[in-house]
Amino acid sequence: MKNILVTGGAGYIGSHTCLELLNSNYGVTVVDNLSNSSTEPLRRIEELTGKKIDFIQMDIRDYRGLCSLIKEKSFYAVIHFAGLKAVGESVAMPIEYYDNNVYGSLSLFRAMRDNGLNKIIFSSSATVYGNPETVPITEDFPVKAVNPYGRSKLFIEEILKDIAASDSNWKVVILRYFNPIGAHESGRIGESPKGIPNNLMPYITQVAVGRLPELNVFGNDYPTIDGTGVRDYIHVVDLAKGHLSALDNIDRLDSLEIFNLGTGRGYSVLEIVKAFEEESGKKIPYKICSRRPGDVALCYADASKAKALLGWSAKKNINDMCRDSWNWQSKNPAGYCEQ
Repeated sequence: MKNILVTGGAGYIGSHTCLELLNSNYGVTVVDNLSNSSTEPLRRIEELTGKKIDFIQMDIRDYRGLCSLIKEKSFYAVIHFAGLKAVGESVAMPIEYYDNNVYGSLSLFRAMRDNGLNKIIFSSSATVYGNPETVPITEDFPVKAVNPYGRSKLFIEEILKDIAASDSNWKVVILRYFNPIGAHESGRIGESPKGIPNNLMPYITQVAVGRLPELNVFGNDYPTIDGTGVRDYIHVVDLAKGHLSALDNIDRLDSLEIFNLGTGRGYSVLEIVKAFEEESGKKIPYKICSRRPGDVALCYADASKAKALLGWSAKKNINDMCRDSWNWQSKNPAGYCEQ
């Protein structure tokens, strides 16, 4: 059995990936400092799979702790999710974001190098593209992140490029996510943000269960189908399976590869609201607010490279995403907080 070290594995995307790893007969060790998560999703994953997750509460800035762990276990590869991820918060707290995300990643990479572990799949983001001039976005588009969160992802990408160039033994896969939504079809694991959600779908689902009064729609005067912003929403389970495809193919890829993970189709805010209302039977009240600085009209992926080299493509549609999001939130009105 190949053992995988998953940093940030208790988070939203990390937990869904851990479940897929266990179902594909990988061994899973999770390192997470629990700053934005809890162990509850890991417990539920063990129930769903009947398999054990080895969990260590640790910050990836703990270089000595990582070295001890890597020496103790024989890991095949690392999947690196750990990091702060709120755009607005990053603008208010840039030092914390660079310290946690960039310095933490350097600590991890150094521990890997110093202990002979040289395969890594990195959780990056479409935010590295900044405000693209055209769509769909391909991997060779210019990168020009416009906030500290996006820049932290971009800096880590550049570090990984330099590492791969310096040592041909490294295998690096960078996955640029678009907009993950949805939840596992069991309704046992899903997105459980702390405080007011920063992303669209958990905001919608919290309105649906009565935790929030209405949805704020930021701008209805964009040059789109209904004036609201259009994004590429991808089901979190499809996204998790993208990591499995990267892991299964990592040895035959070049020393560094970058892939977009998206559906290649954009949906507006109001299209998402309508699809959610159809799947949930709940009316979602909303109000139109001013545009947010930095928001763009259209953003969606060209994911053909992932299909060609990894054999991966998104399978679930927007109705699946909305149905599974509602299934999760209706069964867990307070997310994991009620545990």
